[in-house]
Amino acid sequence: MDAITLLRNDHKTLEKLFKQFEKSEESDAKGRRKLVDQMIEELSVHATIEEQVFYPAVREDVPDTNDIVLEGLEEHHIVKWTLSELQGMDPDHERFEPKVTVLMESVRHHVKEEEGELFPEVRKALGRKRLGQIGEAMEQLKKGAPTEPRPEASDSPSGKRGRVRSS
Repeated sequence: MDAITLLRNDHKTLEKLFKQFEKSEESDAKGRRKLVDQMIEELSVHATIEEQVFYPAVREDVPDTNDIVLEGLEEHHIVKWTLSELQGMDPDHERFEPKVTVLMESVRHHVKEEEGELFPEVRKALGRKRLGQIGEAMEQLKKGAPTEPRPEASDSPSGKRGRVRSS
């Protein structure tokens, strides 16, 4: 499966979970907890394969997309912190639903930018063969990717972070 198709499928899975949450009753704490746990797992794996395989390949092969990729990494960072807060939060907590709502809004914004801006540029720049290779690497990583958010972990494959210049 090519890389973009794989990511779009993940996006569809997430959107289904979001819609289920939005339709769920506030009184169904157990059901809502289960949905959020599924979101946490899906988003944790998705972020890992994007950060460790897709984004580095795109940055190398399609340098014009660097700004979009960097923004995507920052959006991932915020989402992972939100996921880690939701992980241990009681579904009856007054901030549970607002936190899930903000999470869904953030992810939907991220998906819209990726699918509207990044994916078309990447598909145009990379051939089917290259997208297939990237997709294969992503599928391999997906099998062993962490299913819990790790906001403190590096979001680059080398584990290095860019230096911040002192002025």
